Order: sequence, then C-alpha cells, then structure tokens
Amino acid sequence: MSEAAKTFLFLQGPHGPFFYRLGKMVEAAGAQVWRVGFNRGDQAFWPKRESYIPFQADQAAWPDRFRALIAEKSVTDIVLYGDTRPVHAYAVQIAKDAGLTVHVFEEGYLRPYWVTYERGGTNGHSRLMQMGVRQMQAALEGIDLDLPDAPARWGDMREHVFYGALYHYFVLLRNRGYRQFRPHRAMSVSSEFWLYVKRLLTMPFTALARAIATRRIKWGGFPYHLCLLQLEHDASFQSHSRFETMPEFLELVIAGFAGGAPKHHHLVLKAHPLEDGRVPLSRLIRKLARAHGVTQRVHFVRGGKLAGLLNTARSAVTVNSTAAQQVLWRGFPLKVFGDAVYNKPEFVSTQSLPDFFKNPTRPDSVAYRDYRHYLLETSQIPGGFYSARGRRQLLRQVVDMMMQDHDPYDALTAGTATPRQQLHVVR
Repeated sequence: MSEAAKTFLFLQGPHGPFFYRLGKMVEAAGAQVWRVGFNRGDQAFWPKRESYIPFQADQAAWPDRFRALIAEKSVTDIVLYGDTRPVHAYAVQIAKDAGLTVHVFEEGYLRPYWVTYERGGTNGHSRLMQMGVRQMQAALEGIDLDLPDAPARWGDMREHVFYGALYHYFVLLRNRGYRQFRPHRAMSVSSEFWLYVKRLLTMPFTALARAIATRRIKWGGFPYHLCLLQLEHDASFQSHSRFETMPEFLELVIAGFAGGAPKHHHLVLKAHPLEDGRVPLSRLIRKLARAHGVTQRVHFVRGGKLAGLLNTARSAVTVNSTAAQQVLWRGFPLKVFGDAVYNKPEFVSTQSLPDFFKNPTRPDSVAYRDYRHYLLETSQIPGGFYSARGRRQLLRQVVDMMMQDHDPYDALTAGTATPRQQLHVVR
C-alpha cells in the first residue's frame, strides 16, 4: 500500500501538543489524518478543526461509532497512547479484527529518556512478552554499536504536570458538548484537576522533604533494599498485575522484609515521580511498619530521581515498574510481582520474598545487556512527549517508523530498521 493511500485515525494521546505535531508530520508524509476527541481537553490540543471528529455520545455507543468511522474514512491505521483504557481497548480489538495497523505509544520501557512505540499493544500486550532473550540475541547478530547511557538530567517533569493540569482544566470547566464523557479512572475529573494543581504548588516543599529523607538514608550507613512504587491507577498496575490496590502490595513487601531481611538491613520505599497523594502512602507505610515491628528500619521517599538511591541499594522489589530496568542495568537483584516486558527468567528472582530479602540472587548481566540493546534498536525512541525539545527529537525518527510496512521488531530482522539516533539531554 502506498503512503498516499494510508489514512490514520488518532485517538487519545499524551497530555499536550505531541499528537497534533505527530499528525501534522504524518500528513506531510502523504497520508490522510483524522482525530477523534472524547472531551474538551482532547479538542484543545488539536487546533485543526477540519480533521477533528468529536465523540459526544455515551461510551456504550463507541464501538459502533468506531466501526462506522473506519468505513466512512477508509481508515488503514489507528494511533493511540496506552491500550488499556476502555475506548482504546475496544478500538484495538475492532481494528485488529478489521486488519488495520495499530500504532501504540507509551512511556518508555527505558524511561525517561526514551518513549515506547510498538504495534498491536504495549506492556503486558507487547510482542516482547512472547520473545526470549536468545531470539533477541539472534536478531542483533552483525550489530556492534555501543549502548547509549542515560544523561544526568531530564527536563520533562514540569511540562508533564503542567499539561496534565491544563488538560483537566478544560475537561472540568470547559467541557460543554461532551456531557456524557466519563474518565477511564475512578477519580472524578475535578479531583484529578486539583491534585495536579496541588502538585504544581507543593513541588518546592515536596523536594525539601525528599532531600531530607534521602540525606538520612545516605548518611545512615546501613544496607538497604529499595521498593519501587507505582501509581495505583496506572494501567500496568491495574491491568498487568494481581493487585487492585497499593495497600495490598505494601503489606506483602513490608511483611516479607520483616520476615526475611537481616536485622541490620533497612527498606526504602520510593514513590513514583508523579505520585499525587490520592493514596496516603506515608501514613499506610508507617502503619504497616509498626504492625510488623520494623518502624525504625523502614523509610519513605517522595518521588525524585532514582539513580542516587539505587546506586547504593542491595536489591529492588516492584510490581512491574519500568524503573526496574535501571536496577537490571546495574546488575542488582530484582523481584517483581506483575507482568512486564523485562520479566524474563534470566533477569528476575524466583525466590520467595523473605528469601530474596535474606540473600537475593543476581541477574544475568550479559543477557540483560543484549536485551537492552535489542530494545534500543527497535521500540525505544529517544525523546519525550512533553518538552518541546523532546518532541522534536522524537518526531525526527518515529514518523519514518510509522510509515514502514514492518513493525520495529520485524524491521530489525528484515534490515529495514530506522537508524538509531544519538541520545541527547531532553530539556
């Protein structure tokens, strides 16, 4: 099929202007582009009204409307961010049944300096879930390039929070015409909006509390294990793990630590950088630590960068956080409790949690280096969704990948993969 015959239908994207900029470049490449918006926030970030299609009905009408749009617009490709929210899950299944190409973006498996671009699905729905390390190693034969390391700085966090707050402002206060819109998360739009505002206003105080907690850990001189927490409402946590709530996971980890770790070891629980307080983590952790008799050995750190804490940790535990890739890159022992693209027998421990805290087994670092190399040659693209520089870097590569007949994994095997860009600091 020629590029001119392609018609891309964009659904919901990351907060901010990335999807609109991507659509413009896809259009410049010769394809036709349409965008479906489900609320005023979607509409605000797609200024080209002639290609914008509002969906203003009840969500129950979405599958039939989507099928009709495919026929009306002769759609060949759909583009979306995350594949688990209901409107996307319906669309992905219908599109696959109709033989369409499904382009899925996500936060990077090697975040925050890369984003993920795959076809068909991401995270627990990724093709990586069915791939073994030996298969990846075979695909890398003949490629002898140094692996880029991550820069010391990342500049997307403030833009991420800003665009999130702006998006929820439009949905909360300017949503006329989309009265039947329902968010894919349990929390109301107004509550999410005020949480974003609160995060923006309290960033300096949170940074101070984080600095104090981190200093106590670094100056404590004790061995410690790191627990990488995730957002309870995150799709990976909800859709690709056995847990429904964060307290379930916290109880498991703190009980396992109390039952297995040497008495002089400590446990550090690090919150996700975008944790907004909807789950009272600090209070829950204190309560559980008291219940298991380890109050003086359990610490909580509010977000921030991972590297400083991780560099001196003994091991790490998580559900399925992508931050675990940084653990494996350093060759540290890792225990996971959910489906993840890195959950391979070469990398993660199969020990019980108390045994893991007592004497954790290390990953196969050589195998992980090959795995990471494979990701960087295929689905991980330098850049970001939220800062202007990050978007520019991302767009230089991803549009060519979208226009290819092969998905990123098959393109590497076929020898048609887009050349890898050098990684620069995204400010």
